[in-house]
Amino acid sequence: MNTLIARLRRFIKNEDGPTAVEYAVMVALIAVAIIVTVRALGTNLSTTFSNVSSALPSGTTS
Repeated sequence: MNTLIARLRRFIKNEDGPTAVEYAVMVALIAVAIIVTVRALGTNLSTTFSNVSSALPSGTTS
């Protein structure tokens, strides 16, 4: 019984597991932020290029 309690205390004091989980959550949040930013920039750039394209003369002469 004492070995079980000793193992439980060691498990609770060990910080390797929670630290790895914290880093994984942080990496996931950063990845989501990057994806959202890239998608927003892509949409804005697409709209900007469409506006510029429609503002330019067509280039065909008759």
